[in-house]
Amino acid sequence: MVPAIGDQSQARCPGTKIIHTTTFNPFGEINMPRSVLQYLPIASLAASLLFIAAGPATAHEKPTTHRTSAQAIEHVMKAQFDKPEAPLTVVPVTIEGDYAIAGWIQKDRGGRALLKAEGGKWTIRVCAGDGLLRVSTLEMAGVSGPIAKRLAEKVAAAEKRLPVDQVKKFSLFEGVLKIEAGSQHGNGHSHGSGQRH
Repeated sequence: MVPAIGDQSQARCPGTKIIHTTTFNPFGEINMPRSVLQYLPIASLAASLLFIAAGPATAHEKPTTHRTSAQAIEHVMKAQFDKPEAPLTVVPVTIEGDYAIAGWIQKDRGGRALLKAEGGKWTIRVCAGDGLLRVSTLEMAGVSGPIAKRLAEKVAAAEKRLPVDQVKKFSLFEGVLKIEAGSQHGNGHSHGSGQRH
């Protein structure tokens, strides 16, 4: 409802005291006491800052961390295996604690890689196919039982959201290949029955 010219609208909520009176002049402008007007911009700014600081940052803290780690993992794998004539696709990247499993596809081949975060950097520890879906394989690679179980469950859930043909390529890697720290996996290295990244 638009107040009639000259009407006074009391600015208050139910159950509150009258703070000030607002007057609508003939030109449709709102007249408010100067003391109220000078604090409005500050109050609005303060409310906005409180919303930004308390709301979205807290809600998105974990996903942002996961996204950053996933990007770092993709970078590590592409730096070693990506080639102009054979681009590497890295998806999905599943993280649990300091360990991650990344699915990869390169042309008509694929597999999975187990990575570990140490000193703020991700390194590839194991390359395999379906072996990395088994808790026992993860434990042999040094992953503790509880983390291995959660990681295997997360990978299975993530891969269910992918096309079946893509997931089938992850199984094409034969055997389990342990990568020693500092080794340059992928430089002329063959996987299983002669396959290469």
